[in-house]
Amino acid sequence: MTKIKSNLDIEIPNVKAFCYETDEDLPQSHQQVLCIGKRGSGKTIAVVNLIKKLNYDRIFWISPTVKSNQTIMSMLKINEEDIYEDTDDITIPDQIKAEIVEEAKLYDEYHEKMRKYKLFIKQKENKNVIDDELLIEFFNPNTDEFEKPTHWLNGKRPHMVICYDDCLGSVLFSKGSRKITNMSILHRHLGAVTEGGGGALGASLFYLTQSYKTQTGGIPRSVRQQATSLIIFKTKNEKELLEIYEEVAGEIGKEEFYKVYEYCTAKEHSFLYIDLHKKSNHPSKFRCCFNEFVCINNKNKDLQNEVIKNT
Repeated sequence: MTKIKSNLDIEIPNVKAFCYETDEDLPQSHQQVLCIGKRGSGKTIAVVNLIKKLNYDRIFWISPTVKSNQTIMSMLKINEEDIYEDTDDITIPDQIKAEIVEEAKLYDEYHEKMRKYKLFIKQKENKNVIDDELLIEFFNPNTDEFEKPTHWLNGKRPHMVICYDDCLGSVLFSKGSRKITNMSILHRHLGAVTEGGGGALGASLFYLTQSYKTQTGGIPRSVRQQATSLIIFKTKNEKELLEIYEEVAGEIGKEEFYKVYEYCTAKEHSFLYIDLHKKSNHPSKFRCCFNEFVCINNKNKDLQNEVIKNT
């Protein structure tokens, strides 16, 4: 075999797939999380805790049962207008997209205004002639003062998340499945911006459901394939567990996967967390809940664990 080298090497741009910094033991962001567990298993409390730790700035919550979970939901700061209870409304994804686009617009406008404001201050301090346009833009006739531009996050990129909770079998997930799929594919690209290096604000996605697969009104296959992590509670459905293994386990054998699953779901309300895009410093993509890494010893196939404190 003769090899002839060409000059067509692939160039990789220096762009992060996960653009928001998270604490060392937390998963990367943006996330696309599937949380599967029967009624009363603890899905909502698990997801609420993870969202709280990931420190999102704006949370969109779609659920017909949000009011019945008020005690749990009070752990998060969710704006009333960002709660969507009518899961028969297939325009919800469009409404949320519009909100994210507006956040991008406000972000860009703030940074553009700040550039002008710094020029205004420089001219003012140097006692130069100030552009009339700048005088008009920053003068507030109500206070009779010049005012600095404001942004609700002081110019920080909004870190946002969208949660679909108890939407299984809804009109939104059946007739609106194409919108759900489209958002899943494009979630990192929502809200394009030009400031701060460009790119997009994006949004994480969480799906809380009682079933991994259903004939209609369930999580579409294309969405499952886009998942970055899974939260799996105890299930008696062996077929469902096998389907999860076949789609996500990959790096370990079936016997080892079942061993990890049994260990992580042995206690009431405990769960297996699988991080499909783990950070390089994380010893395993498998965790018991969020605070214990579970590793497979390749020599004897025994489980090893590493508890994470304060997570």
